[in-house]
Amino acid sequence: MTDFFYPFPPLFPGVLLKRYKRFLADIELDSGEVITAHCPNTGPMTGVNLPGNRVLVSKSDNPKRSLAYTWELIEAHDTRPTWVGTNTALPNRVIKAALTAHVIPELGDYTKIRSEVKYGVEKKSRIDFLLESTQDGAPVEVYVEVKNTTWVKETLALFPDTVTTRGQKHLQELIALRPAARAVMLYYINRDDCTEFAPGDEADATYGELFRAAIAQGIEILPCRFQNTPEGVKYLGLAKLKL
Repeated sequence: MTDFFYPFPPLFPGVLLKRYKRFLADIELDSGEVITAHCPNTGPMTGVNLPGNRVLVSKSDNPKRSLAYTWELIEAHDTRPTWVGTNTALPNRVIKAALTAHVIPELGDYTKIRSEVKYGVEKKSRIDFLLESTQDGAPVEVYVEVKNTTWVKETLALFPDTVTTRGQKHLQELIALRPAARAVMLYYINRDDCTEFAPGDEADATYGELFRAAIAQGIEILPCRFQNTPEGVKYLGLAKLKL
């Protein structure tokens, strides 16, 4: 475990009424006001999109925003009450802070963190994070791709929860980096009730095949567990990889 903690802004409690058009969610706040919040998660949110469950939203003071509120968390009850992150913009922010604090020892020592770096043969893709250092006078690079994970079966976290051609492409691009550089697929488990992680073969069998091929080619898998509370996010360490 670690003492790493990423704080939330003030959050407002309520109940989810419905999510629709992918980006919208109607929520009744505890004050009785019904608001429409922005839903940053464009996926199906399997097992998480549950009307009637408790939610937490943040509020922006930016007058240019069409929707002031953003849906941040929902309380799920798969094995026990657990806050699940719904803002897919948050994982990369948390990981950036965690990388800065050097709280993921599996990534080794690095002296520089770069975000959204172009890579690949045609330089048309962007890696979430590129960690750089020098070893024995030679440059060392670690490419880190981050995937948000909220789908569970009991205590097993799964990714993806739907067919993802984009995710398949990311695995293929990481494989192409080997063996010239270290390549890491970091799964951000956005809830604290999971102790194991596996590819979501049931949702995307092709992704599962590529996932196992990536491991065979030396891609490192880091299933990172995070605990959400109304106050913020805490890093809990790695889940056990189950193949």
